[in-house]
Amino acid sequence: MSFSKSLSPIKIGPVELKNRYIVPAMGAHLAEPNGQVSQRTIDYYAARAKGGFGLIITEFTCIDPVGMAMPGQLGIWDDSFISGHKKLTEEVHKYGGIIFCQLHHAGRLSYSMVTGKQPVAPSPVASPSNKEIPRELTTEEVYQLIDKFVDAAVRAKNSGYDGVELHGAHQYIIAQFMSPYSNKRIDEFGGHFQNRMRFPVEIIKRIKDKCGKDFPVSIRISAEESEHDSWGVRQARTAAKMLEEAGADVINVSIGGAYGTSYKTLAPQAIPPGFNAANSAFIKDMVNVPVIVTGRIVDPYIAEDIIASGSADLVALGRTSLADPEFPIKVKENRVDEIIPCVACLQRCAGAGGRDEWDNGVSCTYNPFTGKEGILKFDTVDKPKRIAIIGAGPAGLETAWVAAKRGHSVTVFDKADRPGGQIVFGARPPYKQELLRTVQAYMTLGKKYGVDYKFGIEATLETVADFDEIVIATGGVPIRPAFEGIDDAEVVQAIDILAGRVLAGDKVIIIGGGQVGVETGEMLANQNRQVTIVEMRDEIAKEEHPDIRYLTQQRLTRYGVNIMTNTKVKALSKGSVMVERDGVEQTLQGFDTIILAVGSKSYNPLEEPLKKTGKKIHVIGDAAKTGNITDAVYQGAKLGVSI
Repeated sequence: MSFSKSLSPIKIGPVELKNRYIVPAMGAHLAEPNGQVSQRTIDYYAARAKGGFGLIITEFTCIDPVGMAMPGQLGIWDDSFISGHKKLTEEVHKYGGIIFCQLHHAGRLSYSMVTGKQPVAPSPVASPSNKEIPRELTTEEVYQLIDKFVDAAVRAKNSGYDGVELHGAHQYIIAQFMSPYSNKRIDEFGGHFQNRMRFPVEIIKRIKDKCGKDFPVSIRISAEESEHDSWGVRQARTAAKMLEEAGADVINVSIGGAYGTSYKTLAPQAIPPGFNAANSAFIKDMVNVPVIVTGRIVDPYIAEDIIASGSADLVALGRTSLADPEFPIKVKENRVDEIIPCVACLQRCAGAGGRDEWDNGVSCTYNPFTGKEGILKFDTVDKPKRIAIIGAGPAGLETAWVAAKRGHSVTVFDKADRPGGQIVFGARPPYKQELLRTVQAYMTLGKKYGVDYKFGIEATLETVADFDEIVIATGGVPIRPAFEGIDDAEVVQAIDILAGRVLAGDKVIIIGGGQVGVETGEMLANQNRQVTIVEMRDEIAKEEHPDIRYLTQQRLTRYGVNIMTNTKVKALSKGSVMVERDGVEQTLQGFDTIILAVGSKSYNPLEEPLKKTGKKIHVIGDAAKTGNITDAVYQGAKLGVSI
């Protein structure tokens, strides 16, 4: 398939972009604690410039410390920030990149515990996120805030940025003025539509006056806020026309409020790819300037169709650019199968904590190099070694291609007949199938760099005797708890259900409401089986991102799945489970299948025998300590660059 539309140039104002792929503003959280640009900030954006993106837009950059959304947010509220931003723009320009600075003020979505001051807003309407009542800005203060946006734009221009973007989406302060949900004013900035639009209109006009007509201004707006239906796509469409008339050079169409509807702003796999394109098409029909669309655009085929169909002029590849900063170059060079995919897992990009002192700020489960571009490096080895990797799960596959790219001779052994380890089975439930794309990408990269894969071969001491170093990545096996009566209860493991080795009956009970148990339950409920999930904690799927958990719980409710939290299993018998809930014991019975999903334990039978050989041994992933895919891949990446 040709990607001619996506790879064609386009102008935003007088600035020409080499393609239609955009890195939109996303919270990278790599700045210094005082908001200054850090070297990690520079490395992060430079990697995406090298990767060939047509336009990069910085993470939300605060124009007033009172409007900070979180600690360490990138700032540009006074001239002390200019030198750091200059270093950033110079590095991006070195690689032929174009970069805009997104200007931001959180308004009522800031936190007094972050800023030390009461949040300010168009009206004293409490935020659902921080539950603080903001102080209403006076009319004079509104004009002063307009000037702060303009002054920040001037600093951005003096810092070498090619343009600026106003963050008018996700219920931050510009959106707060535009939306009747948060704007209850009766002065010239409130009431009817034109008054509510006055705030962004004045900012755009004054930036054009101060920075010149040839300095591009983008504005990001939400097609829908989904907050009490206060702001829908028709209002967004009308707003886009008004913003264009004010001088906006491009309209960036996002979706959702900042909180409460983040399952759209950060759409998980259950939300279809490109879901926001119908909204951008409706808005694009109203304006003459280019339109950017965001919304889970995860592969070049969806991107090409969006542009070719006229739904948008440019596509924002947010988390896609985290998963692979070389996305545009790989598309251009017809290396699509090498793209490390975004599978919308939300495990490491959406505020999840890091794994060690290096792993802070934004990153990606399947590309741990993101956010650590200057730390984890593919340095070529002086003396290549013969490396044996036992296990072709996520930890082993990541180690393999990274070490091979650096020059090592790598052989991977796995007793299974295919790669992927438990990812293969983890992709069986609904909305998990995209996980398989990561296995395909790792295999493609491994083969490119010369990895020798041997499937259907169980490694032994003799198998790996001639290798210099050995990596044990054999993963884990399911736990079989010592419940009373378990030996007579004919239980099965969830992994056997997912793998298709065991057929579940019509009425099933799953012991364990973590990620595996819940996903197994959803798969069975989707197959029209009656499902009960028993979980001893107070909530199911606690390890999942809240947005994924929210949508999953909605689906389970729709399927009629019986969820019993705060429930402890006491004993089993055939077809029955005795539980204790709130201090009361009861017997649940009549089940055709009892399924265990209570976690896993390390499986590494070769570790001790191999230690006795004197060879250098590395144990990673679940084979070392059970965790999740994020842990496994990160350990594989760190080992791959250091071995």
